[in-house]
Amino acid sequence: MTTQKRIDPFIRNEKEAQLVDRAAKLAVRFAERAPLHDQEGSFPFENFKDMKDSGYVTLTVPREYGGEEISLYELLLMQEQLGRGDGSTALSIGWHMGLMLHFRTTRSWPEELFQSFCQEVVEKGTLLNHFSTERSSGSPSRGGIPQTTAVKTDGGWLISGRKTFSTLSPVLDTFLVSASMVDSNQVGDFLVRSSDRISIDETWNTLGMRATGSHDVILDEAFVPDDAMIRSYAVGQKPKESSDASAWLLHIPACYLGIAHAARDFAVSFAKNYHPASLPSPIADLPTVQQQIGLLESELLVARHLMYAIADRWDSDPAERLKLIPELGLVKYVATNNAISIVDKAMRIVGGASLSRSLPLERMYRDVRAGLHNPPMDENVIRNLALRALLEIE
Repeated sequence: MTTQKRIDPFIRNEKEAQLVDRAAKLAVRFAERAPLHDQEGSFPFENFKDMKDSGYVTLTVPREYGGEEISLYELLLMQEQLGRGDGSTALSIGWHMGLMLHFRTTRSWPEELFQSFCQEVVEKGTLLNHFSTERSSGSPSRGGIPQTTAVKTDGGWLISGRKTFSTLSPVLDTFLVSASMVDSNQVGDFLVRSSDRISIDETWNTLGMRATGSHDVILDEAFVPDDAMIRSYAVGQKPKESSDASAWLLHIPACYLGIAHAARDFAVSFAKNYHPASLPSPIADLPTVQQQIGLLESELLVARHLMYAIADRWDSDPAERLKLIPELGLVKYVATNNAISIVDKAMRIVGGASLSRSLPLERMYRDVRAGLHNPPMDENVIRNLALRALLEIE
């Protein structure tokens, strides 16, 4: 008697199946390379070459500018699949993929500049991230004001400062920077190109997500022409971007659920095949092990159902997107906390061997911890839910 492999219930049609298959083929290669890059803390340049060669980096670019314009739901399916192979690579490329979807939706760039940049992505595989966090001012999501400055000069701006958590920095020659505009009460977002006025301080040496290349980027009067200023807004305010709700940040929970899914697969396979001499059959037959498998399975299903349901609502009803902000935050909260719990249970199933660096679980355990420090923060999510509840009751 043969058993049929279960089809992922969140794949709804042939297009989604093909997209997931594309990501899965990449994930297999990334999984083979992940242990060494984790051990060394090195950046996986070969993974990004594979993604450029395969056209992965163009998927969220608007169709009118040569991309495939995949939906948020489709992006999450692919990012989750990449996370099963290597969390560091999935999280890193997620910033580029998500930002391209974000700017495609909001059209917050000058259109001519956006068109030109999209064509770079399609033709050259150019990648993008937005460097906004600083050691002294903290995270912009918590209201931090950039200490990086933009000084007006002939034909443009001179940008100076240090950005932390600059994921993808080893592979980027173009990136966005937020800076306080000197002599005004404004913050500007600037499209910066690599030059001899920009350097990388390789500060990234962390517990988890060791291969994201999230070093410090130092700008010393880096010149940005006037037509490369994306937008400006008042200090203390967020840019006005209607109808978006920053749903692109769901690439973060998708990555961590991918890691958790890989841990679940490893633990279940281990339980089915590990047959100690003291038992009549594999440990999968033990009620205690089945209990752990059932619990981690429930946590994974809850998080995935929530994430894909909200993504589908966001795709399907653009007019109601802003109302989804609390739920979008909840997806991240549930996914990252459940991912930590899932990997923990997977390690309990495998036992002491799970601590060995010859197995992937200890890396997964370290990687999922990083999700707690990606935006939005847990306390902000919970507070937003509380404020909405308080407004609903008189």
